Amino acid sequence: MFSFIWFLIIGGILGWLAGLILGKDIPGGIIGNIIAGIIGAWIGSLLLGSWGPKVSDFYIIPALIGAIILIFIMSFILKAMKK
Repeated sequence: MFSFIWFLIIGGILGWLAGLILGKDIPGGIIGNIIAGIIGAWIGSLLLGSWGPKVSDFYIIPALIGAIILIFIMSFILKAMKK
C-alpha cells in the first residue's frame, strides 16, 4: 500500500517538475501532474530505456524527459483545439 502512495507522489513530482521546466500549466492540477508523471515515465522508458537513478519504479531522468515530451504535446494539442 505504501509503495502505491510513494508511486503517486513521485509521479506527481515528476509531472510538476516537467511543467515548471516548460513553463506550462497542466490541466487537472495535482491529478494532472500525477497522470503526466506516470504516463511520461512510461513514454520516457520506451524512448530512452532504463538508466539513471531509480526511485519507486521510476528511472528519474527518462521519466522526466518523457513527462516533458508529454506536456509539450498536450499543450500543443490544447492550443490547437482553442483556435
